[in-house]
Amino acid sequence: GEQVGIVRVEDALRLARESDLDLVEVAPNAKPPVCKLMDFGKYKYEAAVKARESRKKQVNSALKEIRFRLKIDTHDYETKVGHARRFLNGGDKVKAMIQFRGREQQRPEMGVRLLERMAADLAEVSTIESNPRVDGRNMVMVLAPLRGKAEARRDSNKNSGGRKGRERVDTTTATPVSNSLADAMPEELKAQASAE
Repeated sequence: GEQVGIVRVEDALRLARESDLDLVEVAPNAKPPVCKLMDFGKYKYEAAVKARESRKKQVNSALKEIRFRLKIDTHDYETKVGHARRFLNGGDKVKAMIQFRGREQQRPEMGVRLLERMAADLAEVSTIESNPRVDGRNMVMVLAPLRGKAEARRDSNKNSGGRKGRERVDTTTATPVSNSLADAMPEELKAQASAE
C-alpha cells in the first residue's frame, strides 16, 4: 500500500516477483509512468463483479403505445387515459397515436386538440416529450413520466400489501364470541323477556 518512489523497471519487476504479485501500469502517460503491484486476476474479477452489480441495478423504461381513432367515445377515451396513467406511474413512456381514416385526414387540427386534451389530463404524472406530429396517416405524441422507472419500482415495493405490510391484531384480550342469539340482544329486550 505504500509508495516506493521512482524505481528502475528491473527493480520493480524483481519486487513483483518476490511478493508474488503482478506489476501493472496504472498511468502510462504520466511522467514518469506510474505502476502498481497487485494481483491482476483478482482485480479483473472484482471489476467484473462491480460491472455486473451496476447492470443489475440499471432499469430500462419501455415505450408503451396507445392507439385510438379520432371519433372516440368519452368512456373509451377515459379508459385509454387510465391505461396511459398506469404506464406513466410505472415509469414507462407513452406513445399516443391517432389513426386517421378517409376524410378524417383533412382535419388534423381535431387530432391535435384530442392529443392536447390527453396531455392536459395526464399533466400531473407526465410531460410532453414530443409534440403532436403527423406521421403518414397517423398523428403521434410521446409523453414521458415525471419520475423514473427506478423510483416507481421503489414506491410500488413500499406500497405493496403482502405479509410484511399488514399489522398484527392482538387477540389475547378479545372477549370470547358465542353463537347464542341471546348474547346479541340488547339489554332492554333481555329484561323484558325475563320479566314475562
